Amino acid sequence: MSRTAPTVALNRTDKPPRKAAQNERIYEDMFAAILEQRLAPGTKLSEDTLGEIFGVSRTVIRTVLQRLAHERIVQIHPNRGAFVSEPTPDEAHEVLQARRLIEEGIVRMAVRNQTPTGIRDLRRSVSAERQSLDKGNHEAWVRLSGDFHLKLAVIAGNETLAAYVKELVSRTSLIIVQYQKGNLSPCSCAEHTDIIEAIEGGNEEQAVALMQAHLQACEDQLNLSDTEPKADLYSIFSKPSVKSGEVA
Repeated sequence: MSRTAPTVALNRTDKPPRKAAQNERIYEDMFAAILEQRLAPGTKLSEDTLGEIFGVSRTVIRTVLQRLAHERIVQIHPNRGAFVSEPTPDEAHEVLQARRLIEEGIVRMAVRNQTPTGIRDLRRSVSAERQSLDKGNHEAWVRLSGDFHLKLAVIAGNETLAAYVKELVSRTSLIIVQYQKGNLSPCSCAEHTDIIEAIEGGNEEQAVALMQAHLQACEDQLNLSDTEPKADLYSIFSKPSVKSGEVA
């Protein structure tokens, strides 16, 4: 599909239409709330309430929710509404497996395409992570920790991979909320720094190994062994009843 026409239109106006900018702002606010774990899995996202909060119509909110649903961080159920996604253990394993595969490629590309500016940007990101931890600002730390991986994708220079990583990072945030074992260890700052050092030094295999170990450490902090499904009232009460005197 050609993107020439939209590109020309944007260049002509120098900024997106007001409605598009408004939708983008609401999307980014909601995305950040999920990434920072302020919106927990299973939270109902009322169109009326969100419309009142952001001062827009339900139609605008519905458009944003559909975009988040497309990225699988929101689930829309007919006749029930929209909810923050609740990843299953199987989905969690798939997301983390996808991250290992995709981020290996990103690290390799980052080693080859790195620039001094990109490396400085990564170091500033890790410095901000440490500051948020020192201040006890958990929400900022979660966001900045994910942001490190997004910045790596930018350095790699592949917009398609960057879009995939953004979705996977946000879904990982939901997975951590739902399945983490106690408090998360702040060691990711040191691990991020080690990855930067390997990338800057041009040591591709070491950088990949460090990233794989980093993502594995994240998974090791999750309790994904409890795969017992939740009770389904529909299936329970649809079973044939046992009459008095009969043996089940």
